[in-house]
Amino acid sequence: MEIEHLPVRNADDTAVTYGEPNGVEELLRRLRPYYDADQEYWQGDHLVGLGREGLAVSLEPGGQIETSIGVLRKPEELRALYGRFIEEAQPILDELGFRLVNYGYQPKTSYADIPLNPKRRYAAMNEYLGRVGQFGPCMMRASASTQVSIDYTSERDAIDKMRLGTAIGPILAWFFRNTPYFEGERNPWPLCRQRMWDYLDVQRTNVTPGLYDERFGWEDYAADVLSTPLMFADLTHTPEYKGRPEHELEFAAFYSNAADVYPDRELNDYEINHVLSTHFNDVRLKNFIEMRHWDSLPVERAERLTQIVGDLFYDPERLGRLESYFSGLTGEDVHAAKAVLQSRGGDAKPYDQPMEYWAEVLGVGDALADVPGDAKWPEVRQG
Repeated sequence: MEIEHLPVRNADDTAVTYGEPNGVEELLRRLRPYYDADQEYWQGDHLVGLGREGLAVSLEPGGQIETSIGVLRKPEELRALYGRFIEEAQPILDELGFRLVNYGYQPKTSYADIPLNPKRRYAAMNEYLGRVGQFGPCMMRASASTQVSIDYTSERDAIDKMRLGTAIGPILAWFFRNTPYFEGERNPWPLCRQRMWDYLDVQRTNVTPGLYDERFGWEDYAADVLSTPLMFADLTHTPEYKGRPEHELEFAAFYSNAADVYPDRELNDYEINHVLSTHFNDVRLKNFIEMRHWDSLPVERAERLTQIVGDLFYDPERLGRLESYFSGLTGEDVHAAKAVLQSRGGDAKPYDQPMEYWAEVLGVGDALADVPGDAKWPEVRQG
C-alpha cells in the first residue's frame, strides 16, 4: 500500500516545495530520528528518503511525500502503521507551517511553479515525458495517488490477477475519485488521473500491451519492458561500472533500452527493479502486483479501498465469479470502458452494465466520499 501526499501551505493553500526554507527536505531531516540510519536515501547532500520496518517515506518528483506501508494481513493494520507516521510528523508540520493533503492534484499551484526535487532520475524523466506526451510535467510535479498491491502464487495466477485488476481498476477509480482541482481550477475530468496517464507515453502507460491475449505470459511482459527506452539509466549497482564517475552511472537514456545499457548477463535485483520502475501501466508486475489507478485518498478511504480489493482478490468464490464474468475480455473492451467512464461519469455503463450494478458486484458499499482530503476544507470534494 502506498499513499502519496501533497504538501500545502497552511496560509494560502499553495504547494510547499522540496528545497525552500522550512520545506519538504526540512520535514525529512526532522523526521530522521524516528527512522533507521542505514535506510536513509541521499542524493548528494540532499536527503530524499527514510525507512524503517513497516514504513518507507520517499519523494515524488514535485516533493510529494509517499508513505509505503509494509505487508498488511488485515486492512485495519493500515491505520496503525500510517497513524504512527502522522503522529510523528504532525508536530513538525505544525512548526513548519504546512500540512499534507490527500487530493489527486495540487489544489492551487500550477505544475509550472513547482521545481523538481534533486534526484537525477527526475530531471531525465521531466525532459523525456515533457516531449512525448501531454501531461508529463503535470503528473510529475502536481499529482498524487493511492496504490494497492497484492501477491500471487504462480505465473498463471499473476496474469489472471493483472487482467482482472486492469479491468475493474477504472470502475473503482470512479467510486474513489478524489481530484476536485486541476491547475487551480475545478477538475474537468471524471477521472483526472486516468486522463493524465493515458495521454502520457503510450510505450509505458495504460493497458499492458497483449495482456488479454490468451498466450500472454511473463516472457511477453519482460519483452515489453526490456524493449522500451529506459528514459533514465541507473548503473550504480552494476558491478562492471564500479569506480566510474557519477555521470557515467546515472544518465538520460531516451533511445536506449535495457539491452543497450546493461551487460549481457542476468540482471541483478536492483537492475531489474529499476527497469520495471520505468514502466507505469495501470497494473504493474513486480514481485507483487501493483494497481495504480487511484487518486490520493485520506487513510479512512484508503483502508476501505484496501478492504474491497482484498475481498475481491482473496475470496476464491468472488474471484472466480469475476474471472468468469470477464472471460473473453479484450484490451479493446478495457479501453472502451475507460473511455465511457471518462465521457459519461456516473451515467456510464462500462462493460454494458450501469454503475449501480458494479457497486454491488464489487462490494463498494460506502466509499466514504464524505471524508475530506483536506481537513482545512472539509466541504471540498470531487463531484
